[in-house]
Amino acid sequence: MPEIQIGNIHWFPGHMTKTKRMIAANLSLVDGVVALLDARIPLSSCNPQLTELMHSKPYMVLLNKADIADPNLTAQWVQYYKKQGIPAMSLDCITGKCMKNFIPTVKQELLPDLLEKRRKAGMVGRPIRLMIVGIPNVGKSSFINKMAGSKRAKVEDRPGVTRDKQWVKVDEQTEFLDMPGVLWPKLDDQEAAVRLAFTGAIRDQVLDIEALAMLLLEYLHKEYPKSLLDRYKLETDETEGDKLLELVGRKRGMLLSGGVVNTERAAITVLDDFRGAKLGRITLERPPRD
Repeated sequence: MPEIQIGNIHWFPGHMTKTKRMIAANLSLVDGVVALLDARIPLSSCNPQLTELMHSKPYMVLLNKADIADPNLTAQWVQYYKKQGIPAMSLDCITGKCMKNFIPTVKQELLPDLLEKRRKAGMVGRPIRLMIVGIPNVGKSSFINKMAGSKRAKVEDRPGVTRDKQWVKVDEQTEFLDMPGVLWPKLDDQEAAVRLAFTGAIRDQVLDIEALAMLLLEYLHKEYPKSLLDRYKLETDETEGDKLLELVGRKRGMLLSGGVVNTERAAITVLDDFRGAKLGRITLERPPRD
């Protein structure tokens, strides 16, 4: 199996340190925290440092990108979080699927005690203020824009675009405090680091793209073999990532002089296909067993 060491790479820029401090300093301004996770990698996309910071506030989990994740596993993840006493729901910020359920879930599951307290105190018109957090590239800006019906938060398909906090008025009753995406300084769990890299949460420029694609191909061959073989029209029992990458490149005609496969080009294709859901709806993590 190819090895890829991510934790030793300096990929924790200064603005992420600033963001952590900013989140801690602004928690007093909000009623609750909404953590966006990638439905394909819920555990790996959950920043443990953010979890520690959020203990002082009610918080809920949104499994974003559910449209490109395995639907059966997404349903299992939602139930997993609910069993932990954490309100959770899946959604897709691009199409808006299930997003109409967000505000009702906030009122009924995240902040029912607070809203009842306000009702009794005659503070019914006071807006709900929610801090929106998540790792880079998880879709926070898309979520906020969809909820607000505007392009208030900058959106790009690359990590680290939002660099400062911003208040966004969703409606007369709801306001969001959008925080920049933040990773954490050291990934001791290399498997989590690799999964983050698969989804594009860590910039490709600091990674060994070919080794990354090989690991992804090995996982796909094990867990989603039909999706892999159908996508690249392969007929093979090969399980080694380097050989699978060669087969993909050769099948797609990605050849250099002398008939050598351009494995870098093949690797980019494999990663792009996974991230764009061209390999189907795939989830890379299963909920922990009780």
